[in-house]
Amino acid sequence: MTQIECKDFFHVDWHGFLKDLGSRLLIIGNPPWVTNSALGALGGNNLPEKSNFQRHNGFAAKTGKANFDISEWMLIRLTEALSRRPACLAMLCKTSTARKVLRHAWVNKLNTGRCSLHLIDAQKHFGVSVDACLLIIHTGVNEPTPAAPVYPGLSFNGKISTIGLAGKELVADIDEYLRLRDIEGTAYYTWRSGVKHDAASVMEFTRQGRRLINGKRQECDLESTYLFPLLKSSDIANGRTTPDKLVLITQKKPSDDTSTIAAVAPKTWEYLVRYAETLDKRRSIIYEERARFSVFGIGDYTFAPWKVAISGLYKTCRFEAIGQFRGKPIALDDTCYFIPCKSEDEARFICELLNSDICQRFLRSIIFFDSKRPIKIDVLNRIDLMRVAEKLNKSSSAQEYLTHASAFEDRQPQLVFDDRATYRTTTSPRRRKPRA
Repeated sequence: MTQIECKDFFHVDWHGFLKDLGSRLLIIGNPPWVTNSALGALGGNNLPEKSNFQRHNGFAAKTGKANFDISEWMLIRLTEALSRRPACLAMLCKTSTARKVLRHAWVNKLNTGRCSLHLIDAQKHFGVSVDACLLIIHTGVNEPTPAAPVYPGLSFNGKISTIGLAGKELVADIDEYLRLRDIEGTAYYTWRSGVKHDAASVMEFTRQGRRLINGKRQECDLESTYLFPLLKSSDIANGRTTPDKLVLITQKKPSDDTSTIAAVAPKTWEYLVRYAETLDKRRSIIYEERARFSVFGIGDYTFAPWKVAISGLYKTCRFEAIGQFRGKPIALDDTCYFIPCKSEDEARFICELLNSDICQRFLRSIIFFDSKRPIKIDVLNRIDLMRVAEKLNKSSSAQEYLTHASAFEDRQPQLVFDDRATYRTTTSPRRRKPRA
């Protein structure tokens, strides 16, 4: 006998509904592949009740980290409702959503047993360019297993890797991570995001001979005072370290008064006022109650003579040593991460550690390269450079540089950009003293 019911998912008591069904359940489906904010922008009201169910803190709870896929909320609710009874959940969803659901289940010690991800070609089957999978979760198990193999198709053949829980975070390859986890530890440097201005058409320039051209393809006449050479994420990912762009940086720290530009560089101020409509419409909350034409992701570290940089957007873990160009420090855009260095020797040594085989293997074990921004500051902060140096028999050189790794620290909060529309704040990590 078949029984069909139509209900509002968000108003069903799933614990009560499922407990009265048969002894073993198979629940299959394809929940919506849309975020709560995207659905809201479309005027849809079929949304879960607003709540900080991911338990984010501070700004993260108010901004983009609180944005989530509707399917994530739905699958978490089903997994929680099934935790105490034998069942199998099989759902088509984004791979990123599948991982979030598994992390929630494992961190909260729900009774989940055998889990697996089976990758599917969403472009071929659904005409969408997104990483997707069939997520399978068995529930009602007394001893949860916080690991899930990943397969290239719908069968259980040819396992690619096994994702798993390390502490409270997921890692992409739990077996490789466990082999290399002894190089996880103290972040001696503070990793920084590059300059954030949210107005590339106004704040970024290219040179055509002696002419300066902005992103609106208009010729500009500015003093060089506030112009700095710029490298973008694509430059770093492809090993291009000679800038062909410039960026207008209006402050040395976010708290600086920008009105002084009018006296120091009047043509630059005139330019900013000319494009004030674009700059004043920047939507990010970080510009509220700040000086007009402010930028972010800046501090003493921005103007360090050398940097070690990596792109946050590309499927590569390659680090580059970045120096100065035509007498000025090179700035990076906000999709890059970097640490400031006092000298070329320091930058190249740190690059050598980060690009070493053992460090690269460690990074590949914890990074999910199908993420929108695979490399994040939280990931980079897990690398203990002293431990990497010990593995490479370079402890004495590391001691020399890591002792002074906080040379460019300041007291302002660090801005961490997880995607272009959002941010959160963190404090600098505590450092232990380098080992003798």
